Amino acid sequence: MSGAGSTSQRGPRKTRSTPKVNHLEIADEKTDAEFVEEYMRPSENWTQWTHPTSGKKHTLNLRGVARLTEAELERCYNLIEKTSGEDYRNSSSGWHPAAKRKEMRSPGLRYILIQADPGEGDDETGIRGFMSIMPTVENAERVVYVYEVHLETELQGTRLGRLLMEYARVIADNIPSVEKVMLTCFVSNERARRFYGKMGFDLDESSPRDRKLRGGKVVTSDYVILSHRTKDKDKERRRDV
Repeated sequence: MSGAGSTSQRGPRKTRSTPKVNHLEIADEKTDAEFVEEYMRPSENWTQWTHPTSGKKHTLNLRGVARLTEAELERCYNLIEKTSGEDYRNSSSGWHPAAKRKEMRSPGLRYILIQADPGEGDDETGIRGFMSIMPTVENAERVVYVYEVHLETELQGTRLGRLLMEYARVIADNIPSVEKVMLTCFVSNERARRFYGKMGFDLDESSPRDRKLRGGKVVTSDYVILSHRTKDKDKERRRDV
């Protein structure tokens, strides 16, 4: 004889959770060619750049730090010291060659190198400028961090720096989940701050603020953190305003 049925209630149906996709890890695992194709999406002739006044031809190429030679890394280091060494030495952090060289070799960094045609450079690498970037997490936000942007004097004021920063912004726009491009800039580098301001970079929420000590003295940081939101995140912010 059958009963009236079970009085036990079946619990909510369990569904298998879908693991979250880590787009930063995916980006990190891309080959350089894949990274360029999927995230930079440049024009077909993006590797060729001609100086607007001298007519000298240069080559642009993107390479992960593991693919740079020691000579190329040292050339990039020398460019940093030449263009920003004084700012470092005058800052509270100081200039520390070993620490800088170690940072330049951080896993995950990608370099866009600007190299003169053979015979045009003043060293074997031909490197006249570079930008280094890393998709990473900063203050719980997924970002593309611009570690360095340095150009030889003859390349400054040619809009090449703007082109490099545009690539950084496009990369950030095309990596899903990335919220902004970030960078650190010395307060003393007024020219760079004006340049980034024209590019749409604002003071980031994480940038150090002035501190007032007990005696009334105001301590001002010698660097700022600037950021530029990706297209999708900027649209969200505008909707919320």
